[in-house]
Amino acid sequence: MNYEVKSIDYQDCKEWLLYKHYAKKIPSISYAFGLYKENILVGVMTIGKPASYTLCEGILGKEYKDMVYELNRLVVLDGLEKNSLSFFVSSSLKIIPTCMCIVSYADNNQGHNGYIYQATNWIYTGLSSVEKIYYMENGEVIYTRRHIEKKGKILKTEKQLPKHRYVYFLGNKKEVRLMRQLLKYTICPYPKGENKRYDASYQPTTQIKLL
Repeated sequence: MNYEVKSIDYQDCKEWLLYKHYAKKIPSISYAFGLYKENILVGVMTIGKPASYTLCEGILGKEYKDMVYELNRLVVLDGLEKNSLSFFVSSSLKIIPTCMCIVSYADNNQGHNGYIYQATNWIYTGLSSVEKIYYMENGEVIYTRRHIEKKGKILKTEKQLPKHRYVYFLGNKKEVRLMRQLLKYTICPYPKGENKRYDASYQPTTQIKLL
C-alpha cells in the first residue's frame, strides 16, 4: 500500500470533522493524524480527552484518570484499499510518544460494530450506558446533558442505542500489563453483525502534504 501516516494540525482536520464525519462536530483534540496516499490527505483520525469525567475515572480508577484518552474521530475517503483503515489506526498509535489508555466507541445508532478495533486488537468491554439526544430550540443537537447549560430550551429528546466500547493500552509491556490489571470493565467477546454505512459522500478540499 502506498500510504503514509503523519501528525497534522487542527486546520488540516477541521473540514473533515465538520462535514465528512457523521457527528458534524469538532471534539477535544490532543493528537491528530492524517492518512496520505501519494501525498494527498485521504483520512483523518483524532484523539482527545473524553467529555465524561466518570468515564476517565471508571476505566482504571481515579488515580489513573489522567491517562485516559478517547479516539473520538476516524474518517477516510471511500474506495481505499482493503486494510488501509487498520494500517491508519495502528500507524497513528505508534507515533504517540506516551503511555495512555485509549477508549473508543462504535456507534450502534449508525450501524457500527467496531470491526476496525477488532482488526487492530483492541479490548471489547461491552456496551455503554443509554444516552439521549437533545434537540434545542436554537437548532443545536446536544449529545450529553451536561452540555445543555445556557443553550436554551429543549424541544424534544430522543433515546439512543448504547454504543460498543473498546479499549486500547498504549505503552511498553510493563505499562500495558499494569493497565490491564487495573481495568475496571469486564472483557467481553467481540460483537458481530452487519455494518451499515452512513452518508459520507462529502468530498473534502484536496490537501497535499508539503515535502
